[in-house]
Amino acid sequence: MTRILILGFLILSACQTKTDSTNQSSETQNTEGWHSLFDGQTMNGWRPFKNADINSWEVVDGTLHCKPFQEGAENKRGDLISEGQYENFELKLEWKISSQGNSGIMFRVSEEYDQPYATGPEYQVLDDANYPGEVKAENQSGSNYDLHAATGKTLKPVGEWNEARILVKGDHVEHWLNGTKVVEYEFNSEDWKQRVANSKWKDFPGYGTVRKGHIDLQDHGNEVWYRNIMIREL
Repeated sequence: MTRILILGFLILSACQTKTDSTNQSSETQNTEGWHSLFDGQTMNGWRPFKNADINSWEVVDGTLHCKPFQEGAENKRGDLISEGQYENFELKLEWKISSQGNSGIMFRVSEEYDQPYATGPEYQVLDDANYPGEVKAENQSGSNYDLHAATGKTLKPVGEWNEARILVKGDHVEHWLNGTKVVEYEFNSEDWKQRVANSKWKDFPGYGTVRKGHIDLQDHGNEVWYRNIMIREL
């Protein structure tokens, strides 16, 4: 009987410790200026780019889920953007991609142009291992799409969660993937200007010029999930 009571006490203590740890984590995040961009239950705080009529996103199992393109169905595709606009910030979230899937996280996005990518640099989200065709390094997961290749990364496979972190302060940008910094660059530097001039973005005059804009989750027609979306302004 004594051993049963001791065991019960240990189990109760473990549960209490876990609960306290979770609460402490939330308190620490609030103290450090973090706040959630997604409540896990609704799309509050998010809307379609340019308020387009879309049906490709839903909330399921605590995630923002982009549904796959379906033949014969009414597919109204489009990106989601944050209601708020941000200039200097640190964004962190978790993402999970489908087999052969493609998506991305853009920032400083303006609705003055027809497409989010016309202004917003993109943290690439991709199934590197299985995406059809040859994918150059600058277009693989964690990269600054088409400009800077992610290096030294550890990418978790399809079906597992990866953690992305994007730090933007002034002209300085960092991409982190699963705890490792994989990309670093400076807006308006000579290196930046040269890379843009030699890329697809040379035909987009607003690309990378907006100082304050929306966070964008890209609908590329493939299934992808996002959760635990947190931001703090710097």
